[in-house]
Formats: sequence, C-alpha cells, structure tokens
Amino acid sequence: MALSFLFLPVLPFLQHCVYDLPGRPSAEMYPPTRKDFVSLTLSERDPRTYNNGKQWRRQSCWRKWKQLSRLQRCVILVVLPLAVVCWIVVYPGLAGHWRGFPDRAMNKESDKGDEQGLKPIIPGVVPGVIPEPPKQNGPVLPEAPPVFSPISPSCDVIYTPFSPSQLSTPNQRRPFPKRGPPGLQNRMQKKDNVSDSQVEEQKPAVKTGEQGEGDKPLVSWRGAMIEADQATESQQSHQEKVQDGQLGGAPVDPADNAPLKPVNRLEAVTEAFRHAWKGYKEFAWGHDELKPVSKSYSEWFNLGLTLIDSLDTMWIMGLKEEFEEAKTWVATELSFAKNVDVNLFESTIRILGGLLSTYHLTGDALFLEKAKDIGSRLMPAFSTPSKIPYSDVNIGKGTAHPPRWTSDSTVAEVTSIQLEFRELSRLTKDPRYRDVVEEVMRQVHKLDGKHDGLVPMFINTNSGQFTHLGVYTLGARADSYYEYLLKQWVQGGKKETELLEDYLKSMEGVKKNLLRKSSPKGLTFVGELSHGHFSPKMDHLVCFLPGTLALGAHNGLPEDHMELAKQLMETCYQMYAQMETGLSPEIVHFNMQAGEGQDIEVKLADRHNLLRPETVESLFYLYRFTKDKKYCDWGWEIFENFNKYTKVPSGGYTSINNVRDPQYPNPRDKMESFFLGETLKYFYLLFSDDPELISLDKYIFNTEAHPLPIWPPLPVPAV
Repeated sequence: MALSFLFLPVLPFLQHCVYDLPGRPSAEMYPPTRKDFVSLTLSERDPRTYNNGKQWRRQSCWRKWKQLSRLQRCVILVVLPLAVVCWIVVYPGLAGHWRGFPDRAMNKESDKGDEQGLKPIIPGVVPGVIPEPPKQNGPVLPEAPPVFSPISPSCDVIYTPFSPSQLSTPNQRRPFPKRGPPGLQNRMQKKDNVSDSQVEEQKPAVKTGEQGEGDKPLVSWRGAMIEADQATESQQSHQEKVQDGQLGGAPVDPADNAPLKPVNRLEAVTEAFRHAWKGYKEFAWGHDELKPVSKSYSEWFNLGLTLIDSLDTMWIMGLKEEFEEAKTWVATELSFAKNVDVNLFESTIRILGGLLSTYHLTGDALFLEKAKDIGSRLMPAFSTPSKIPYSDVNIGKGTAHPPRWTSDSTVAEVTSIQLEFRELSRLTKDPRYRDVVEEVMRQVHKLDGKHDGLVPMFINTNSGQFTHLGVYTLGARADSYYEYLLKQWVQGGKKETELLEDYLKSMEGVKKNLLRKSSPKGLTFVGELSHGHFSPKMDHLVCFLPGTLALGAHNGLPEDHMELAKQLMETCYQMYAQMETGLSPEIVHFNMQAGEGQDIEVKLADRHNLLRPETVESLFYLYRFTKDKKYCDWGWEIFENFNKYTKVPSGGYTSINNVRDPQYPNPRDKMESFFLGETLKYFYLLFSDDPELISLDKYIFNTEAHPLPIWPPLPVPAV
C-alpha cells in the first residue's frame, strides 16, 4: 500500500481537470435549461456494416466515458492504479493459499481410489490434509525408540518390512540439489545465525566458544580441531523425522500384514566398515586419515593411523581379506624411522595400543615387534626433570619437547598411557616401560591441588606440579585420567589399592561438585567447575563415564554407580535424540532455570559432530551388563543417522559442522581414524549377543577401544 503515495502528485492535476479547464465550463457553473420538447436524430448506416464491430464498440465506450462527469473520470483514474498496485502486493500470498485447494481435492480423489489397495495410513495424519508443521521454537521432545516385532528378542537381528539396504540409505522423499544427499553438500553457511536460546527466547547474545592463547584456535581433545563455523538453524524437527521414517526405521503400517524381513545389525555395521575402508583404500591408502568428500587424505604423523587403528576391528568383524591387505602393508611399508614429531598420548593409544591388541587377537609376532619398536622410540618423552613426560617426541631423532607455547602437558595425556606401556613390559619382560608410567601415577597421586579427588587439566613437566588450578572437568584434557584409574586397577587384577582409592574419591567428587539436573525434564548431567563457579557445560567426551561407572559396578564397586550410569546414559542418548539430525554436537549446555526453555542448548561453535565413539561405547557396556534391549535400539538409531547424514557415496564417512540442520549439515571432509578403530567397533560389539566376543571379564579396553588382556593372577609359590 505504500506504493499508493506515488499517485499523490497527480491530485493537483485532477483538481485542475475538474475546476479549471479553460474553454470548457463545468456543468455546475450554469443551471440546466428546461426543454419542453424531445429531439430525436436518426442517422443512416450502411446496411452491410456489422454494428457490433470493434470500431463501433470503441466509439460506444468512448461515448460512455465522455458522458461521465470530469470528477467521476478523475476518481476512476486514481482508484484504478491503486487497485492494480494492491493486487500486485496481495497476489503472492493468495496464490500460495489457493494452490493448496487443488492438491487437497486431488488427495481426496487419490484416497478414494486407493481404498481397495489398503493405502498405508500414518498415525496422527488425516488423509488428504496437509499437516501443520511443528513449531520450531518449542521444546523438541525425544521420541520413544522404535518398537520392533516381539519375535526378535536378541540385539543382533531386528524385523522390519523394509530391506536392509533401505534402512541404511538416506530417505529419498525430499529432493535435494544434484550435488548429492544432504550429508555431502558443502554449501556456504547461512549468515546472521543466532544461538538456540536467542531463537527461542530472544535472550541477549552470549559468548560462544573459546580461543587459545594468542588467538590460536583450540585443538579439541583427541586431535580434532574445534572451529567456530557458522551454522544454519534447523528446519525439521525430530518429530518430523520420526514421522518421515528417518529415525529408528520407517513407521510401520499396522494394517500391513506383509511378512517381516530380518535385518542383521551386525552385517549392517560390517557393511558400513567396508564402505569406510573402500574410501580409505582408494583415496588414502597408507596415509593417516581420509578426506572422503575431496577424495584425498591428510597427514598427522605420516604413519598410517587409520590402517593401524582398524586392524583389530577387522579381525573382530571377521574381515580377513581386508585384514591381510593391511597386514601386508604393516610388514612391508610401516617404518618408524622417520624424522617426524608425534604426540606421545595419541601415538600410544592408537599405534602402540592397536599393535598390542592385534598381537593378542592374532598371535602374530609381527605386531609385537612393531609395538616394541614404537614403544622404545617413545621413551625419550620421559626424560624430564620431574619425570612427567613431554607431550611430543621425534621418533626418528630420539628427542622430546613440550609444545612450543607452553611447558605444560595435559593431565589426561600423561595419565592415559599406562595400560599400553604396562602391557608392553609384561610381554617383553622389560620393566622400564612400566616403571616410567607408574612413576607418573605415583606423583599425581600425592600432588596438591585436587578438589575432592578431581584434578586440574594441566601439569608442568619441569616442576611436576598442577597448573591452572581451580578448573575441574571430566571433558577434554582430564577425561581419561578417571577412566584409566579404574582400568589399571582391573588390568592388574584389582590389587593396586592407590588406584582404586583415587577412583572412588574422584567419583564422590563428581557427585558432590559436578552433578546436576536439567530443567524441565530432569536429565542428570556432569558440568564443570571453574574457580567455584559451576558451568552447565558438558562435552560429548564425558559420555565415556556411564560405561566406566558400569564397568566399576560390574567389578564389585558400589551399586549406586550403576544407577548413576543409567541416568547419565539417558542424558547422552538425549544429546542425540533432541538434535534435528539425531547426531550429538561436540558440546552442549543444559538449562537449569525451572520452567524455561529446553533441557539442551547448543551454541553455534559447538554444533559439529566428529563421529565420536563415547556414547556408543557406554551403550555397549550398559547392554552387556544389563541386557536391556533399549540400549541396542538407541544404538541402532544413532547408527542409522550416521549412515543418513555422514556417509559419502564414493566411500568413507565425514564429520559434519551442523547437527541442527538435517538438510545441509555441511561436511568437514574428514574421517577420523577412531571412527573405524572405536565407533564402528563398539557398534559391532553392542549388537552382538555373544558375551564371549571380547569378554569384559578377560579384556580391558584402552581409551582407543583396543582390547588388552586382564592379567592372570600370579601363581602362588610353593612352600
């Protein structure tokens, strides 16, 4: 309507037309003359002329126009353009509204025509009526896991009217641009995004994410870069995806009596591994990590990390052909005599742990020899004044050093290498490996600076003291310290009481200082403590804790550890279920304000998913110990969403930038080695109902999911 002002300049002219036309006095200026007679004029026409021709009609219309008063003509000249402008403004909205009527009529006719064919009916959707989309700003309620046929009591097989290929491929109902399915589109992120809380409640902007010293981007735990990539708001709720069949299998028509087909979950995971391995073999063979979207690779240590990380996974899955190919590469191509810096922690858990695990599973001495080689090359890291190891080692030169920007090491790094070095000593009969890592544990055990058993994140390699005191977390840089306290105790036959004492005290410290409940659903979560201030921030990495607590309860620790494990397991599942893609972000924040907002909020910088294994790991432990099938179903739902949003058709899986946008999750073009070494391995073990497949009474997993044997009790000497 604002365009109507364009006609305001015409009004003076119109007034001039009405009142001030020279030589053409207005009818109002003289009274009408009275006539006492009627005049009739007849004109001759050519009888051959058609009196309804266009020329005559034009003359007739012009005559009628002239019969109007000047005021009437001027009003018409003003109103008519205004009506045209109004129509142009209003038409698009009306057109969109009217366009639905033919579709509805067509749907009704289609419903009538399909009555004899028993057209499937989706519960809660009226046939022929377009359902109203759910509001985006309301709380996204998690859906119950899919209910499968009662004839499938085991975890490894489900029954569904769809074929396995349909369950593991993206839903094709929505058309996408020709560049590929949504998980592969590398579109530019939308601008002017706001955080979840701003979308829902229009709260003031808050600081999202952190930066390292000197404005350096922080490197997240386990070697993955955290980038503050801009993300897009979701346009599809979790409920929509369940209705569309995108989560937990497609909705099953209750009226469909077709026979159900078995879907072997183990085989589905094996096929996922083959697909990932296909991409690695074709585009990144012998290199550290695959970049599946660009069909290339990236190097970290130039030691074939993905290949070594995957060895025991292939053996467990029975992929003998793939295993033999990898073994040949290890025998002929793998060499540690390289002038390259490696991270002590990462190379220990991935390379040393992977080689030791494969040796135990296969009995092949090749892997033990390679393990001894890399183990000895890592030993210079422990040549420090405090015996707290440096973070980096040059395995070719035999030198070690701290990071360039600090002399500190992270506590998790120096206390999460013990399982591997202790096992290397046991196999080689060389005590020096065990001695150096156990000295680290003794020093940490007696250090000041702990808070109810909780440790800071950093320790200085010169002084041997904690630094950056007052910050306590179970996330990055501290997580696996707590995990390895328990696992070393189990590995050594439950005899090292100092390890058990530190573990039990730290778990009490977690309950006292870090455990809270969210609002409104009351999810139990583990936050962080910074100089006395509690933060409701929880890393996905913390989802290792339910499995660790369950493992402790299985080994005779207090029963309330198992109850807490179940509560935290529910929370970690909800970190997936409440996201639009069904995949968890790297970091979440929990709402603690009663009656306000959703339980889980995600900041823009935290929306990426790196294909991490921690939640699947804990699901595996909980299912092994409780046999509650819901943990299998939760895992299957997560597995399907990895297939839906991260699978690359040419081979491999990619981490993504935005778990809140199911249409454009924005691939990061990187497949971490732990996806094959941990995530898919834990999926396989979760869906297996064989308790002897890597028995938890015989093996202990390192923090990279490489199983190492629990030490047998020493023989009692004869008297």
